[in-house]
Amino acid sequence: MKNEDKESDAVHQMLDKIKPYAAKLTFGSIVGYCSGAAARKIGKALAVLGGLAFIAIQSASYSGYLSVNWKKLQDDAVSKVDLDGDGELTVSDAKVYWEKVKKILTSNIPSAGGFTMGFMYGLTSN
Repeated sequence: MKNEDKESDAVHQMLDKIKPYAAKLTFGSIVGYCSGAAARKIGKALAVLGGLAFIAIQSASYSGYLSVNWKKLQDDAVSKVDLDGDGELTVSDAKVYWEKVKKILTSNIPSAGGFTMGFMYGLTSN
C-alpha cells in the first residue's frame, strides 16, 4: 500500500482525528469503561430476573396460592443494605457502596485515576 493510500484510508483519518483524545486514555479509564459496560449489562439482567420473580410471586398471591407480607420483606431487605442505619436506602448508602466497589476494582491498578470517569461512561453509554 502506498503512503498516500494510507493517508486517505478511513481508519487512518479517524485515528488522526482522535489522537488528542487517545493520548488522555489511561489503562484505568479503559478498564473502568469495560467494568461499567459489564455492570450495566449485569444490572439489566438482574432487573429482568427481579421483575419476573415479583410478577410470579404477586400473581400467586393475588390468586390466593400464597400470602406475602411485603412490608416485612421490604423492611428485611432495607435492613440488609442500609449502611448508615437510618432505615432507608439513600444517596449516602450508594456512596458507601460505590467507594467499596471502587476500592476493590482499582486495587493495584496502575494509573487508576481515570477509572471513575471510564466506569460512568461505560455505565451510561449504549
